[in-house]
Formats: sequence, structure tokens, C-alpha cells
Amino acid sequence: MNWRVIIWYIGVSLLFVASLMIVSSIIAFCSPGDDSGIPLMLAASLTGSAGVFPLIFISKGQRKLTFREGNSIVVGAWLLACLFGMLPYVFYGGEFTPVNAIFESISGFTTTGASILNDIEALPRGLQFWRISTAWVGGVGIVTLFSMMTTGSDKMTLSKAEISSIAQAPFVGEKSGSFANHMLATYVSLTLVSMLSLKLSGLGWFDAAAHAMSASSTCGFSSRNTSIAFFSNPAAEIILTVTMLAAGIHFGILFLAFLKGRPRYIWKSEIIKVFLSLVALAIAVVTADLMFNGGYASFWTALRDASFQVVSISTTTGFATQDTTLWPPLSMAILIICSLICGCSGSTSGGIKIDRAILAAKGIHRKVKLTVAPNSVYCVRVDGKVRNEEQISDAYGYIFCYLLIVVIFAAFNIALGLDFTTGVTASVACIGNVGPGFGDVGSMSNYAAFPSLLKISGMTEMLIGRLEIFPVLYLFRSIRSR
Repeated sequence: MNWRVIIWYIGVSLLFVASLMIVSSIIAFCSPGDDSGIPLMLAASLTGSAGVFPLIFISKGQRKLTFREGNSIVVGAWLLACLFGMLPYVFYGGEFTPVNAIFESISGFTTTGASILNDIEALPRGLQFWRISTAWVGGVGIVTLFSMMTTGSDKMTLSKAEISSIAQAPFVGEKSGSFANHMLATYVSLTLVSMLSLKLSGLGWFDAAAHAMSASSTCGFSSRNTSIAFFSNPAAEIILTVTMLAAGIHFGILFLAFLKGRPRYIWKSEIIKVFLSLVALAIAVVTADLMFNGGYASFWTALRDASFQVVSISTTTGFATQDTTLWPPLSMAILIICSLICGCSGSTSGGIKIDRAILAAKGIHRKVKLTVAPNSVYCVRVDGKVRNEEQISDAYGYIFCYLLIVVIFAAFNIALGLDFTTGVTASVACIGNVGPGFGDVGSMSNYAAFPSLLKISGMTEMLIGRLEIFPVLYLFRSIRSR
């Protein structure tokens, strides 16, 4: 691998992170009584210096990027963005010990939304904006954003390394570089529409922008201690529910449906229809369970709470209007299942992804058919396209690795003193970039009381989940084969 070009591109990503810190510091300086401006500017100076150094002293050269180099750039850019992203928190102090600062940074960039903060509203506006902006950048992908500045094959290589093949599959006829452009256009449009709608629903400009950015990135960071429950605003909940659902759908298809004026693409997609059907089914089951076993006297209140929480967890956003740890066991079980499978590939949501679940289910169905009638020929089709053995095998392999990681980290959590419910659901929430689980990490709780070792294991899971496992394995393999 050409480590010079890898370091050069990582330097570009750090300059991008530094520019976001500068924007946050400007907001801080424009907000009366905000004391986060200097910590943000200091962090921006150090991050910018680290980013500009490779651009001055290292020549990128003209050779095209290989996949191994692109993959190393993606993993390296994510790791260093998270590392430098902790600096504003460290310099500000307060609840941010070094471990807490890196935890909040990784949680933001990976769009997990798990927090160590006990008093979010005590943060000054500039630091709050930095916190939300890490989630917004992480939603679409750090490398995807700065790769907009590149052209040709390098842009395509970087996009392929960060955007999984299963996410690109439905976007037929487009190069991966174009796919990245369309993702970004859809992402920005969704954020702006959501922000304006939230403003019209009664939220202030800052709260509207913060929650629109957080919902579009399916992160769940809020500017309020009690999340969306603070506003008690049904209109805002409906807007955020629609935004979260849209953010959980393949952005390439959303681009064709709305920005290109072809809404039929939404209804033609088998994956989207299955996803929305399962979400609707989960809402119906949870609503009924809340009515019969949860003490809800009003059907509409039960439907309102069930709809918001199911969509929030299914898209790995993690916003909350209720303390779901108090819900009946069936409702909690449904939410755990939702936090495992989650949204569509090509969206900002985490988890296994409904695409892989459908592909694996159809692969198993075909296996059963071939066992009964071995001389027959059965093809696995998803969205009308025949999927080959390699794609089916990739889905099996990813789901196996995903669940294995959940089990290993859950066992580690329990071994270090967490109760079973907290240990298991914290593992599921971190690998799936969901944020809240149950037990001590419920929808109205946080990770502040975790010992440092458990916070470090949680960070590791967040990064593995956001990078979708295989890029991390590819990097280890590339380093070993040197």
C-alpha cells in the first residue's frame, strides 16, 4: 500500500473536521454568555495543523487508489476524526473526562447517540452544535463528504470503500461516485425540509436545526435532557417520525423518487415495502400490548407513543418520548428485534439492515426447496434482480459476524458487573448504533455510570458497527500481509 496517499487523504478529512469546529466556534462567539468558543477554536487549530501537515510535506502523486488504500483511508479517517473530535470536549471540561470525551465523540460520528452527559442543557450552544454536527457528518459518511472534492477513479474507490456493495446494488446504472453525490443531495434536502417543518411546528430555530440534523442522521442526539419528550409537541413528533422513516430508506431510491420526481420507485422496491410493513406490524403489536398490558387508557396515546418509539428504534435514531424500560415485556422484545434488523442499506441507519435479512431469508428458503427437490432450479431474487451465491454468502457471513460480536461484547459487559438486561441490550445498542437499550441504558438513561473499561468496549462496538465490520477486518488483513 502507498502510505503517502493514505496519510494525504486522511489529512484532508481532518481539515474537513477542523472546518466544522470553526463553524461551531463562530456560533459560540455569536451566542451571549457562550464560553465554548475558545475551546472550539483551539481544537480547530490543532486539528487543522494535523490535517494540513500531510498536504504540505507529502506528495499524493498521480497513481490511482487501490481498494486496499481506499479502505485504509476510510478506517483511518474515521478513527482520527473521532480522536480529534474529542478535543473540544476535553478543552471545555465539565463532565468531559478524556474517556467521556472520546465516548461522546465516537457516539456522535458513528450516529449511535449514546451519551455520558447528565445535563445536556448545561452545554453552551457552540458545543451543542459541535455535538450535533458530528452526528450529521457521520450520518452520510466522513469520507463520502470530503470525496466530493475528488474526481474520477479515486472518488469511486473511496465511495466503494465506505458505502457497502449491498447499499449500491439498488442504484442500477450509476457509478458509485454519482451515487455518493445523490446520497448527499438527498441528505441535505431531507435535513432542510425537516428543519423548516419543525420550526413551523413551534420549535425555536436552534432546536429545529439540531433535531432535524439528528433525525436525518438517525443519531438521536438531542439538545434537551428528556429528548423529544421535553416539547410534548404532537406535530413535531409526526415530523420527526416521517424524517426518521425517510432516513431509514435507501437514499438512492429517495433521490429518484423525490428529487427526480419518480415516486413510483418507492413502491416498486420490495425492500422498502418489507421494511415499512414490518414497522407497521411492530407499531400495531406494541400499541395493542400497551393498551392491554401497559396501562394505557387511550388508543390514540398508545398509538402515538408506539409509533414514535418503534420508528425511532427501527431506524437506530434513539429519540425518546417515553421511558420504554417501563413498558410490558412484549413491547420491549419487539423493540430489541427492531434494533437488530433496522433500516435499509444506503440509509443512515445502522444494524444488520433489512436487505441482508431478506437476502438471507430467501437463501434459506431456496436451500430448503433444493433439499426437497434437488434437481430443480431456484433463483434468489430481491427487487426483481437475481442475486448470486457470493451476495447470499456475504449476507450470511455479515449476520453471523454481527451476532457473534453482540454475544462476545454482551458477555464482556455482564462479566464486568452489568445485569443481564443492561449487558445484552447495551451490546445490541452499540453495535447497531442505536444508542438506548433497556435496564440501566434505557431511553431516558445514559452511559455515564459505566466504568471506563465498559465505555471503551462500547466505543469499539460503535466503530465496528458504523464501518459495517468488514472494512475493519480488511484493514487488519492488509496490515498483516505487508
